[in-house]
This record gives sequence, C-alpha cells and structure tokens, in this order.
Amino acid sequence: MTARGELASWAFPARLDTKPAPDVNSPAPSVAEISFPRKDGKPVVIAFLRHCGCPFAEKIFLNLRRLAEERQDVQFIAVSHSDQISTDHWTESIGGAGNVQIIVDNEKKIYAQYGLGVASFWHVLNPWSMAEVFRLAFQEKIKNRPTETGTRWQISGMFAIDASGIVKYSHPSQTTDDMGDPAAALEAVQSTAKL
Repeated sequence: MTARGELASWAFPARLDTKPAPDVNSPAPSVAEISFPRKDGKPVVIAFLRHCGCPFAEKIFLNLRRLAEERQDVQFIAVSHSDQISTDHWTESIGGAGNVQIIVDNEKKIYAQYGLGVASFWHVLNPWSMAEVFRLAFQEKIKNRPTETGTRWQISGMFAIDASGIVKYSHPSQTTDDMGDPAAALEAVQSTAKL
C-alpha cells in the first residue's frame, strides 16, 4: 500500500457512459467476458465490487465464495475494477477466490453495460454507510484493507441471470453499504440450475 494509491482512490473519476441497469425479466448485457446463452448451462450470480480494499467488497465476496462452495451448479462471478495485480493481492489477502470466477474490468466497460457508473458524494459518504464501516470492523472483523488501485466512487451492484441470459435479480447499489443479497440472487435463479 502506498499513500499515493490511497489518495488516488479518492480522486473523482471521469463520468462513465452507462446504459440503464437491466430490469428483471429483460435480457442481460452480453459481453465477451460474460456471454449468454451460457455454454455450460449454468445460471450466473454476478457481484460488481467496489474497490479492492473496501470492507463492503470483502463482505460480499466472502458471501459469494461461501455460496459458490455450496452451489457448484451456479456460476458465481466477481467483477473488480481494480487492476489485475491489485485484485490478485486483495483476493489472496482474504483467503483466495475459491470457486468464484474473478473478472478484472479496470476500464469499467462491463460496469457501464450493467448501469453502474460514478457515485455521488452522498452515495459514498452518507452517515449510515460510514456507521456500517465501523459495524463491520467491530462486529465482523472486516476492516478497510490497503487500496492499491481503483476508485471509491464506483457504484457496485449484484445481478442474477439464468443460463439463457434473462435477468432474474437486479440490484444496483443505492449507497456504498447497499451490497445486494447473494442469497436472494441465488434464489431468483436456482429453479433454473441443473442440480
């Protein structure tokens, strides 16, 4: 970690040209890294993370990893906008990827396809989100980790998509601590999973 990386994460980034977030029962964006229909026939739960080092990113990733161990009939994907080296360092520091596929999107092109752009000041620094940072640190022992690359202003989100490419759960975050619900995302597609 360097002071430069931490300071850079607070710099307000250029606006992204985003599409609207996909609605439930609409076709998911199909990009090279996550294309539909799926050849493996698996539904997908995708978590678009905040920067590597964020406690909310860690919390959601740990939940994804646990579910991915339990449900290998569903593909769990975490999308990071930090660079590859930073993402690898962070993933290693929290115990590895497990069965979660990690996609690095440091240009945020996939984020933009899913309607996840640049957050407002209130989205990032509202008092409820700040209180949740402290709650995670003291109650769950999930604390801020070094931020090597990435921006604190990136909106996160969670989506569940059936194997044919239809969105069944759509949750762009409204605040930094609004992480989405991996269990609800899984429930939305589990009837389409091949056990």
